[in-house]
Amino acid sequence: MSELLAAGGWGLLGGSALLIGAMVGFLVRIPSRAVASVMAFGSGVLISAVSFELIAEAHEKGGFLPTALGALGGSLIYTLANIVLARRGARHRKRSGDLQPSETEQAGSGTAIALGALLDGVPESMVIGTSLLGGGSVSVVTVAAVFISNVPEGLSSASGMKRAGRSPRYVFTLWSGIAVISGVASLLGYGLLGGASGSVLAVITALAGGAILAMIADTMIPEAFDDAHLWTGLITVAGFLAAFGLSRLGG
Repeated sequence: MSELLAAGGWGLLGGSALLIGAMVGFLVRIPSRAVASVMAFGSGVLISAVSFELIAEAHEKGGFLPTALGALGGSLIYTLANIVLARRGARHRKRSGDLQPSETEQAGSGTAIALGALLDGVPESMVIGTSLLGGGSVSVVTVAAVFISNVPEGLSSASGMKRAGRSPRYVFTLWSGIAVISGVASLLGYGLLGGASGSVLAVITALAGGAILAMIADTMIPEAFDDAHLWTGLITVAGFLAAFGLSRLGG
């Protein structure tokens, strides 16, 4: 029971960064280039975590085929769901500029944005829970990567929501709810997969990794490039190396 609660707590910690970022993005006017730079750094952090924590771990548990199938499946599921939500107004949910539609411009876009935020956050949280399976300790790198990347996600998205005319109640209720759901997703990742085989865990872990990579490519990198432009690559590599260095220290 204590490990189950710990899984939920770690997931809630990672998800809480979304609310922290949203509060900053909604209440403080931050230059768009600064937001884009932080988003690029967060992208690099997540890419590193996916590479060295998720995909590598999945390969170790189940071999190449389950890992490849899981990663491709995760990216396909994410992409198809993202296409549906994008058509309903959530395409620019992480954008800090004027690209997010208001409810009057596109009815139902608020709900689509909320579902899109869930789509982005649940895979990250589930892998935090699965990292505790087998009696091991939580992956500090994964938690740190999720936390660091969630701050600019919440910041950028909340800034865009404010520009689109959405109320503080909507914004903070949305991100508070997603932080809580992140904790629940982490808890379920631990609780539902406790007796799973290595191959099944490999598929699930790789599935989450594939979904996260697709999310980075579809939503985070475009937002970063919009304003950081030619600095995006350098900042992303800095984030990648920061997470890689943390993983080496942890190992």
